[in-house]
Amino acid sequence: MANTLPTPFTLAFLLMLVFSMTSSASKQPESQAFEINHKSFGCILEMEPVRGLYVTNLLGNNEASLSIARANQGGDYPVGTLIQLVPGEAMVKREKGFSKASRDWEFFNLEVTENGTRIQQQGTHNVKNLFGQQCLGCHLKAEPKWDMICETDHGCDPLPFTRTMITAIQKTDPRCPKTPLTQEEKEALTYLFGNE
Repeated sequence: MANTLPTPFTLAFLLMLVFSMTSSASKQPESQAFEINHKSFGCILEMEPVRGLYVTNLLGNNEASLSIARANQGGDYPVGTLIQLVPGEAMVKREKGFSKASRDWEFFNLEVTENGTRIQQQGTHNVKNLFGQQCLGCHLKAEPKWDMICETDHGCDPLPFTRTMITAIQKTDPRCPKTPLTQEEKEALTYLFGNE
């Protein structure tokens, strides 16, 4: 059997095919949908802390998410960004076009136990926080440059919690290994929940 070399046309076609396959596999377009389920949410303390919030990226783009979170001038978060203030609530930046009203953020109300996470509510307009308030309604008040992230000085209504209360709630995420509490944090939990 004789050895035959591919024609220049065949070679060029094969190179174009390989190039198009590798370039489309190497970058995930922002319009591509991705799945979120109970396994997407774990111990809040395993995420990166930034000014009291916890930040990660479900698509592995942590540096881009953290870059925006740490910036003092704001910016638009990349797709896949997961932000939590307390274990039972979360927001995830979805693919472009997911929801114009929420700037493509999806909100989550979570039940967390030592056995893991259960999603109780997810969506844009229908999800409520621990106080029965609509998440979207609160986050819409953030100045546009902050991409709907509230913090304490971004334009949202203040939370009825002290910083110590929030830290104590974060440290007692039942999905995390036991974390020591300061005396002040213990007193904050007693004030919030009694002697449970």
